[in-house]
Amino acid sequence: MKALTGNRLDDGEVVFWAAGGWVLQFQDAELFSDPDLAAEAEGEAKTQTKVVVDPYLIDLIESGEHWAPLSYRERLRALGPTNHLGHGKQVAGGAVLEAIASASGAARSTGRVNLIKRK
Repeated sequence: MKALTGNRLDDGEVVFWAAGGWVLQFQDAELFSDPDLAAEAEGEAKTQTKVVVDPYLIDLIESGEHWAPLSYRERLRALGPTNHLGHGKQVAGGAVLEAIASASGAARSTGRVNLIKRK
């Protein structure tokens, strides 16, 4: 499963792809099980150069009954700043954000996760 993310050009806010546009919350993101549809969405997103910077696909893992980003970096981006629980996207709370906060996975996402040696 994958999701598409990037940073909004005007303010740097982390955004997620949903049905041809961008949303602020991970729980509103479109999730892709079909790699071809994911690549197609990524291609469309990359044409929106005046809206987002560097859109890319992220790997997801199951966390409880929800999906969460695989890499720690992407979980942090989905939650917002971690310096205080009253800051960022984590303020909204809810089951999806709880699943992201409790997820565990690789330190890196696609392309680099295979470089991590597991014992």
